[in-house]
Amino acid sequence: MHPHPPTDAQECVVCEVRGSAGLITLNRARALNALSLPMIRAISAALRVWRSDPAIRVVAMRGSMHSATGGAAAEPFGAFCAGGDIRFFHRAALSADPQLEDFFTEEYQLNHLIHRYPKPCIAFMDGVVMGGGMGLSQGASLRIVTERTKMAMPETAIGLFPDVGGGWFLSRCKGHLGEYMALTGVQIGAAQALAAGLADVGRDSGDLNALWDGLAHWPLVSGPAGSAAEHWLAGKALPRNDHRDWPSPAVDRHFGLASVAGIIASLEATAGSDAWANDTAKALRKQSPLMLCVSLEQIRRARKLGLEDALRMERDLVRHCFHTVHLGRYGAAGETVEGIRALAVDKDRSPKWNPQRIEDVTPHMVDPFFRSPWPASGHPLRDLA
Repeated sequence: MHPHPPTDAQECVVCEVRGSAGLITLNRARALNALSLPMIRAISAALRVWRSDPAIRVVAMRGSMHSATGGAAAEPFGAFCAGGDIRFFHRAALSADPQLEDFFTEEYQLNHLIHRYPKPCIAFMDGVVMGGGMGLSQGASLRIVTERTKMAMPETAIGLFPDVGGGWFLSRCKGHLGEYMALTGVQIGAAQALAAGLADVGRDSGDLNALWDGLAHWPLVSGPAGSAAEHWLAGKALPRNDHRDWPSPAVDRHFGLASVAGIIASLEATAGSDAWANDTAKALRKQSPLMLCVSLEQIRRARKLGLEDALRMERDLVRHCFHTVHLGRYGAAGETVEGIRALAVDKDRSPKWNPQRIEDVTPHMVDPFFRSPWPASGHPLRDLA
């Protein structure tokens, strides 16, 4: 085991070329490959170089996991990416570190780069795939999940919202599944990810090494990146499980309601006779009431937006999360900093949300989150095409 986790981008991200493939391995295993700003920059730089290199015909991303045998080297696969480095968010917010702004701007630019990448891009979504890990993988041409996949967008638990394009890809799930996943942060596995349209194919985790090694011999396939990736995997995939009983009709019945207050009231009205409704209501009561309401509005606005405008909206939102000017909250007083403190810093798991109850959130608190703090010409993501 490493006595200290890697800190240098060259250690935390391994970029290599094998044959016609550009391969990226997230190598911050002790932190479940949580993204730092140097990691984002290293991934972005590699993808931009490979985009214009005619010798590179496919790119792929995977994570690494800590060795179960206690060896010094991390093992490939087993954990894709648990999200952004939230402890950095906490420190940066309290110290007014300008790199906090850089982190989100450059992360969203990277998410956009992957979504619009002109070559086949394959994400090996083995193990933990949450938050920023979803941002890296959801734009890929081919998203592979395994029996070990643990997928979620759990941001409302730390007083944030499902960012990294979460508004865009969750809002495109069937029915009101996007609202359900965004608000509750529910963790799903491979079959549910396939049913939700958040993955393309399921494979046994034992097959991944051979697939990864085979990318060096990427076949010359014509057509769009997505179809080329599907063609490569044709005949190698496990039968797709449509998981037709998920999500249940109850998801649409409750999460299609107009407000978070209406959703929680509906769930609690049936909680006595419905274990799922009871558990779901309890989960919502633990999240930030303010950010539940912001997240619901985000998903519903994003449903009508293209990718670029959805990312610009999220960049506005994250700025407001750390500088909630209209509520006079900065630093430790903000919902996001308080949520991270409770989960990852003090670890008391008792965040002091403000307001404390869903029923006390007003439109006056929510609406200003959706007013951009920048003019269009000065927006950090104004150049997204």
